[in-house]
Amino acid sequence: MGTTFILVKEYCAQSTVDEGFIRSLYEEGLIKLTLQADEWYIHEEDLEALERFRQWHYDLHINVEGIDAMRHLIGKIRSMQTEIKLLKSRLRLHEEGW
Repeated sequence: MGTTFILVKEYCAQSTVDEGFIRSLYEEGLIKLTLQADEWYIHEEDLEALERFRQWHYDLHINVEGIDAMRHLIGKIRSMQTEIKLLKSRLRLHEEGW
């Protein structure tokens, strides 16, 4: 099964997003773009993240560097939440053993 691509120009026209913002996200490594026949395409798998980044940027006025920091911190929080669940489970097993 191949990757589906969305033309950057079409995405920007439909979502009223500046192409420069998309390019900045790509340059920061936050999304993947593919160049084919002199046209840039967004990977479909990045659309969910792109929509989140769009909201942060346009609704909350967060710049691309801030978006990268938030993405990193949210990833750490999710990892810590998973670890907390695991530790709670292990603690419960330990307490039941007493």
